[in-house]
Amino acid sequence: MTILEELEWRGLYADCTDREALTKRLAESPLALYCGFDPTADSLHVGNLVPLFALRRFQLHGHIPIVLAGGATGMVGDPSGKSDERNLQTPDQVAHNIAAIKTQLTRFLDFSTTRNPARLVNNYDWTGPISFLEFLRDVGKHVTVNSMIAKDSVRSRMEDRSTGISFTEFSYMLLQGYDFYHLRKTFNCELQVGATDQWGNITVGTELTRKKLGATVWGLVFPLLTKSDGSKYGKTATGTVWLDPKKTSPYRFYQFFVNADDADVLKLLKTLTFLSQEEIAALETELKANPGTRTAQKALAREMSTLVHGADALTSALKASEILFGGSLEGLSEAIFGDVVGEIPTKDIEKAKLDGLGTPISDLIVHAGLAASKGAARKDLEAGGINLNNVRVPDYTRHVTSADLLFGKYLLLRKGKRTYAVLTAV
Repeated sequence: MTILEELEWRGLYADCTDREALTKRLAESPLALYCGFDPTADSLHVGNLVPLFALRRFQLHGHIPIVLAGGATGMVGDPSGKSDERNLQTPDQVAHNIAAIKTQLTRFLDFSTTRNPARLVNNYDWTGPISFLEFLRDVGKHVTVNSMIAKDSVRSRMEDRSTGISFTEFSYMLLQGYDFYHLRKTFNCELQVGATDQWGNITVGTELTRKKLGATVWGLVFPLLTKSDGSKYGKTATGTVWLDPKKTSPYRFYQFFVNADDADVLKLLKTLTFLSQEEIAALETELKANPGTRTAQKALAREMSTLVHGADALTSALKASEILFGGSLEGLSEAIFGDVVGEIPTKDIEKAKLDGLGTPISDLIVHAGLAASKGAARKDLEAGGINLNNVRVPDYTRHVTSADLLFGKYLLLRKGKRTYAVLTAV
């Protein structure tokens, strides 16, 4: 299977400036390709994985991936897919973000192989020294305003009179076009890849390169990663799903993919993993036969967690997940339990109330909000429906003391199979 055939099978092929010619070129010898990432934050997020994995797929087929960090364009802001002007960043902010992102990139691309090593470049290195007059003369004269305002990313903003588009963002496509020209001239880069919202920016680059160098280059775009309802993938009710474990813990990252809808999971397996056709076909069969087991979602979550955070982080995420299914707390670390606490309703309790004889379990159940009254709590206890630290409480007269605290400060209460609460001793 060729790289273009693989992209098509995975649902990652939307359009190409000249597929027939690119297919022929790819068959001749390895080529260099690039994708740009504007460092708008100090971490990549799930939405960045499609282009990042696309570079990896090309590298696995023997081609040479170039990651372009937008040190220059990141200070301007891409209007593509945006309804409002992006907040401008300082050079120090951009430099910090690039340094953080570089570390993440090494998990996905091989920068050390002698055959076709990946390369990281910063477009500020070649854009920063250019004066405004030089840029207008050497770049601006090759691109007509007519073609620029015909681009969807610009036209949609111009039609919205409440926001409009600044000259700063309007010039973004010229900067990105110049990147392609520079990479072709400097590194013989012949292909730029990106999502469909980058089509306008990419085609400016292909035309500028043709006019200034007389060289042929190609652009290839893949669909935006969306859910079955059309919304962007990688967002939750609490915000963006980041690759940085400090921003999105490995446990929450794992849970994000475990909770993927049945309607989305096969597309995500094709798009975001390196599983083979046979492996994904087997998961599809299992999904149709036994959807309740969520085997496909678990496979997706395992693959993603291992790729992004590593095997140890996956083990920790699985351990945290077991807790919410009544698993043993033996060998549990406080860090893992801390991930779980963030997902469960939590209330404080005075530690003094647990000293000596402690407090009746029924009082704690009411305090945690798991029962409306002590009478209701007693009924739940007598029915065997209450667990303390994932151990069933057989006696409704049980008192809870400081000795029951996990890590000296937590009590984990569960009613029924999945209704949890945490009490934190203060």
